[in-house]
Amino acid sequence: MTEQYETLSEPVRKAMRRSLTSGRGMLGRRTFLGAAGAVAGMGALSACGIPPAGKESEGGKSSDASDKEKVVNFSNWPLYIDVDEKTKRRPSLEAFTKRTGIKVKYKQDINDNNEFFGKVKPQLAAGQDTGRDLICLTDWMAARLIRLGWAEKLDPANLRNAYANLEQHHRNPGWDPGRTYSYPWAGVMTVVAYNKKATKGKKIESVEQLLEDKSLRGRVTMLTEMRDTMGMVLLDMGKKPEDFTADDFAAAIAKVQKAVDNKQIRKFTGNEYGQELANGDIAACVAWAGDLIQLQVDSPDIEFVIPDAGFILANDNLMVPAKARHKKNAELLIDHYYRPDMAAELAAYVTYVSPVAGVKEELAKIDKDLANNPLIIPDAKMSAKAHGFRALSAKEETAFEEKFSKLIGA
Repeated sequence: MTEQYETLSEPVRKAMRRSLTSGRGMLGRRTFLGAAGAVAGMGALSACGIPPAGKESEGGKSSDASDKEKVVNFSNWPLYIDVDEKTKRRPSLEAFTKRTGIKVKYKQDINDNNEFFGKVKPQLAAGQDTGRDLICLTDWMAARLIRLGWAEKLDPANLRNAYANLEQHHRNPGWDPGRTYSYPWAGVMTVVAYNKKATKGKKIESVEQLLEDKSLRGRVTMLTEMRDTMGMVLLDMGKKPEDFTADDFAAAIAKVQKAVDNKQIRKFTGNEYGQELANGDIAACVAWAGDLIQLQVDSPDIEFVIPDAGFILANDNLMVPAKARHKKNAELLIDHYYRPDMAAELAAYVTYVSPVAGVKEELAKIDKDLANNPLIIPDAKMSAKAHGFRALSAKEETAFEEKFSKLIGA
């Protein structure tokens, strides 16, 4: 059944407007990864391989012109690929063209998941080529395209590096079991951060402290993104974001509402929390790891913590939209970025979590500090604490967004 973007409920539309005005995405993907939140980041963790089979795209098989037309049209977020600052050239894309002879027409025309969906929906709904062969969407939006039958099933024969080098814990998200339609481009971690000067040296190590520690009253912020904030709260309550009930969600909302009523939480923010955390106006917050890497360069008082309860990890994912004209070429480009050397080139620039096994050794050749940064290359202990927010039905999304909108006063 086709989902009608134009008829989404008011709570969901309000959530979309928050994503467009909260500051997320305004400075590009290097500052913020998920423009409107994330669903089901990692899904069930599994050590199994990626099966080569899956359902056919409901949009039908495309007429692939890859063998005749050596080109691939790639749409991505701003500042989300490696760039030589002097020449403005993109080394990893040029390496792909040199190796395969396939030219990449690269566009930075994804600024928000919902905005982009609205842009391509008419063509996809009509069974037409969008003019794009490869797109990059956050988990929850990637899940929507798969659900609607608007993504092409990927051919494992063209994805040998991807098949071999995808980290095990990314292999089976609930919304795309076995990665039949998607492969992660990069991931972002939602963690707890604090300014040790503002807390007078006190360590802030849990969401519970954010919500209940009286020494922080009025100096705490949480995120305007439902899945990030509520996912962290659910974890703190001992619930799994991959598998929770409506009652669990309501209890988590009530817990945060109490902190709002007690003036414990100052406000809910997009990525504008960064400067306030750096100068000590806020003492602690729920934060995005990608921001913290940048902030710590100039603000050594900023610390981040992976709570014992765990953290939320979401990905942006490479997908081939239905009816794409150059599907094989797009698959080869996906595979290119699963070569550890190319993955390292990308990670060194975007500073987000790499989904590629073996990237740490290659990244160390470029920058040893980045290679040892757990916000870019999580170790096994950290990876074990990663969770994703489960996929929501349209009815659940409306109900949950309505509760969250009321909570944050949107």
